[in-house]
Amino acid sequence: MKILVTGGAGFIGSAVVRLAVGRGHEVVNLDALTYAACLDNLAEVVESPLYAFEQVDIRDRAELDTVFDHHKPDVVMHLAAESHVDRSIDGPGDFIETNIVGTFHMLEAARKYWLQAGRPEGFRFHHISTDEVYGSLPEDPAELFTEQTAYDPRSPYSASKAASDHLVRAWTETYGLPVLLTNCSNNYGPYHFPEKLIPVVILNALAGQPLPIYGDGSNIRDWLYVEDHADALLTVVQKGKIGRTYNIGGENERNNLDLVQTLCAILDEKRPREDGRSYKDQITFVTDRPGHDARYAIDPSRIRNELGWRPSVTVEEGLAKTVQWYLDNESWWRALQDREGVGQRLGTDKDAGK
Repeated sequence: MKILVTGGAGFIGSAVVRLAVGRGHEVVNLDALTYAACLDNLAEVVESPLYAFEQVDIRDRAELDTVFDHHKPDVVMHLAAESHVDRSIDGPGDFIETNIVGTFHMLEAARKYWLQAGRPEGFRFHHISTDEVYGSLPEDPAELFTEQTAYDPRSPYSASKAASDHLVRAWTETYGLPVLLTNCSNNYGPYHFPEKLIPVVILNALAGQPLPIYGDGSNIRDWLYVEDHADALLTVVQKGKIGRTYNIGGENERNNLDLVQTLCAILDEKRPREDGRSYKDQITFVTDRPGHDARYAIDPSRIRNELGWRPSVTVEEGLAKTVQWYLDNESWWRALQDREGVGQRLGTDKDAGK
C-alpha cells in the first residue's frame, strides 16, 4: 500500500510515517515544514526506499495535483494542521487557512485524482481530527464523547477542526469520495514539540524553571500515547468502513495537576534534583486560558468492537517512556527551543479590547 501522509514531519504524522514504513508500506510525506515540523523525527526512515518527501503546503492546489499525479497513492492520511490551542487564540487566521482551506484543497486534489484513476475501490481519504470538536464534558465519569456527540467547539483551533470534519463528510455525501474520519484524545510521547504541556513540564523541570499549570489544574484530559495512536490510524485506514467516524482514546483520564505530579515523581527517580528536593516544588499555577474546556474523555467502544483496537500502554507507562526519551535525546529538543513562540506564554487573549 502506498500512503500519502500530510504533515508527516509533525509529532503524530512522523509516528505514522515511522510505523507505516516499518510495516513495509510505501510512504510519501507531504509537509510544508512550518515551525512545528522537524525532519529529524524521521531519521530512522529517511534512507528507506519506501520513503519519499515532498515539501508542499496543503493550501497550494497546483502542487498537490502534481504530487498526486506523480506518486499515485492508494490512500491519503491527512494530518497536516495547525494544532496548538494557545496559538489559535493569538492568531486564528493561520488555523482557518490551514485547517479549513487547506483541507478543502486536499479534498479537491484527492477527488480529482480518484476520478481520473477510475474511482479505484480501495482508495481512502482518512481525515485525522481531535476530540476537542465536541466541546467540554462535566466531571461525571459516566459522560463520554461518542461518535454521535454533537459538535460544540470552544476555541479557534477546535472550531477550525470541526469545520474541516464537516467538509470531509460533505465530500463523501455529495461527491462519493471514500472517506474515513478519526477523532483522538490528547497525544503524548517521543518527538512531542516542546510547546505542549508534557514536554514543557519535562524541559522546564530539567532547567530549574517553574512548571506552569493553568487555573487550578482540575482540567481533565484522556491521554493517548502517540505510538498507540499511529497504530490505531493504520488500523482504521486498512479496516475502517467508508464514511465511518472512529473515536480513538487512550482510556487514561487524568487531571492536569495529577499528570504534572506524576511527571515530577518520574523525574525525581530518573534525574533527581541536586538539592534533593522534589520537582513538585517547581509547580506554579498561572492564569487560565480563555475558554479552557473542563474535561475531554472518549468512549472507544466502536474502534474496539468493530476493528479490534485498544491502547497498549497505561498513562503511567507512557509517561515513564516519554520522560526517558527526553532524557536520552537532549540534542533533539535543544535544537527546537529557539523556534518562534517556544518557551513563551501564548493564548492569553492579550489583544482583547483593542
